[in-house]
Amino acid sequence: MRDIAVEVDMKPGSLYYHFPSKEELLLAVYQAGVLELEKTTADALQKETDPWVRLEVLCRAHLEVVLRDSDYAQVLIRVLPDDIPQAADRLRELRESYEQVFRTTVAQLPLSAGTDRRALRLMLIGALNWAVLWFNPDGRDSPRVLARKFVGLVKEIQDGRTSP
Repeated sequence: MRDIAVEVDMKPGSLYYHFPSKEELLLAVYQAGVLELEKTTADALQKETDPWVRLEVLCRAHLEVVLRDSDYAQVLIRVLPDDIPQAADRLRELRESYEQVFRTTVAQLPLSAGTDRRALRLMLIGALNWAVLWFNPDGRDSPRVLARKFVGLVKEIQDGRTSP
């Protein structure tokens, strides 16, 4: 808390006026990150009706937020609910709120009967979040290209599964 206070040029005790604890401050930052993701993805999804295009724009919007130089996004990726037991339930609530967008989008995909949509959703979110560790902003693939590739791979697997 002292380091944060120094960075924002205030007395350490002043932070406690706004946030009663470190956990409350973390929750506020985490919630701001979730709101950023929710707004960006909602804006991207509102114009699309095709289920595969919706998944692609959702993935692209997610990547654009988490790959942006954003402290909020970094907290979302790096902080796990179990890391902060005092705030774990609230962190899970926030994460679930955002994941509902993926749940709905994946539910609308024309997938083969028996496809494990939960596993697909979790693998996509995990892959998208992991991009923070390997993405090269000067490389050949933009978030748009990566989203197209991610969804293209899912479609290829799906098409191969349904082909005779």
